[in-house]
Amino acid sequence: MEWTIGDIVTRKSYQHDLLFRVSSFTANKVILHGEDMRLIADAPADDLVKAGTREISKQKKTWQDKEDYSYRLFRQDYMLMKDKREYDSTAGYQHSPNYFQIPAKVLHIDGDRTYLKKCIDFYQRFGIQVHGVHLQEKEMPLQIASLLEKIQPDIIVITGHDAFQKNKGDKHDMKAYRHSQYFVETVREARRLYPHLDQLVIFAGACQSHFESLIRAGANFASSPSRINIHALDPVYIVAKIAFTPFMEKVGVWDALRNTLTGERGLGGIETRGLLRTGLPYVDPDEEE
Repeated sequence: MEWTIGDIVTRKSYQHDLLFRVSSFTANKVILHGEDMRLIADAPADDLVKAGTREISKQKKTWQDKEDYSYRLFRQDYMLMKDKREYDSTAGYQHSPNYFQIPAKVLHIDGDRTYLKKCIDFYQRFGIQVHGVHLQEKEMPLQIASLLEKIQPDIIVITGHDAFQKNKGDKHDMKAYRHSQYFVETVREARRLYPHLDQLVIFAGACQSHFESLIRAGANFASSPSRINIHALDPVYIVAKIAFTPFMEKVGVWDALRNTLTGERGLGGIETRGLLRTGLPYVDPDEEE
């Protein structure tokens, strides 16, 4: 069967476990990008089956239900954090909550244009200020310095697609990973410019990425400790937790991971200071003097 870029397919050799998009072609392989997971793979053309409308709808609904559940959990956390901030800012509600907040600015660099749009939609649902950039993974180390200088973010997400290839080495061999080395180089360059872990918060990695190297390079949070797939939206939940935590409080690793779709097998990190700053009083620019 002839395949075209953008076709939604499954792999017979993996019992049709995941949906993939046809991304490109080599001489004898079809390059695939996960439809919901940040996984890159290749397969012979005859191993692929075009996903039917019913199969696509079924898998999409499964993931949508998981996304909605995670979002509801995060909203509960957000409302608790909001109530606590109001209490602290108004001396136990003795004064009206006439305060303002300085939000964190996020730079999200993504190797997948479709995932980037999906993530930006979620940032906007959370009310987070984000600047999204689509770059191929191999271009990220070359572009990161100029992007940091231009955007001056508080949080940076470095993600896209990755995969651990057992036929190219064991899990400690960076050559066995499709894009982990590019993510590591990007983190290392960012840390050269912003050495302090709380000055610039970094999430890095994708499906099956080399977690240990990303943390050693300077990432606050990364994937994937157990070399499993992560969901396209997992970085957003971690970013949102940090962005809405007051800067005088730390974000514990489990607190950041518990509402993600993948959890601690796919994501990990270090304790990190929150980034939300609250001030008083709020002055309405439209209010007459």
